[in-house]
Amino acid sequence: MSGSIVSPELRARVRGVATPIAVGFGRLGLTPNHLTLIGFGIAVVAAAAAWQQAWLAAGVLVLVGAVFDLFDGALARATGRTSRLGAFMDSVADRAGEGVVYVGIVAGCLAAGFSLGAVLAAAAMAAAFMVSYVRAKSESLGFTPGTGMAAVGLAPREIRIVILAIGLVLAGQGPVAASLGLITVLATVTAIQRIVHVIRQTPQE
Repeated sequence: MSGSIVSPELRARVRGVATPIAVGFGRLGLTPNHLTLIGFGIAVVAAAAAWQQAWLAAGVLVLVGAVFDLFDGALARATGRTSRLGAFMDSVADRAGEGVVYVGIVAGCLAAGFSLGAVLAAAAMAAAFMVSYVRAKSESLGFTPGTGMAAVGLAPREIRIVILAIGLVLAGQGPVAASLGLITVLATVTAIQRIVHVIRQTPQE
């Protein structure tokens, strides 16, 4: 029992919707790596908006970036251009983009004199990165191979992004703080769920 809100079936349906759009980008001459870089660029712009306390714009850009993130993998699969390097670059860009957005939020909160928001943003980033690290380390050691670990845990990246975007779009210190606090809690629970999942796969000595 994964406990994840996002089921493998839902992921497959979303990918099915994303594929024709991604193929359309491919017809324009864009490669999967181009789409990965564009997605990271959107995250950087979102971070800059948060730094300037343009919370609504930051939230919209976070959502746009999350949707755009679907297209690089979809295009690679549709055109038979999947590769380990492409998967690696996609994952690295996702983590970097997520991190830069949180840094932008920290900077924006500090500029607004909202120290609690800055602390919560740092905590949310640390918790979110623990989720990713547990998955990466467990898979490197042979636990839950493939994409199986993505379905383990209450709040994978997709859920965290939606929560963050909602808090930013509501454009107030209260909603931003609430979303960051919720992400911190849910990401921590998710990391623990994934750790337990790995422990349960380990033969008892």
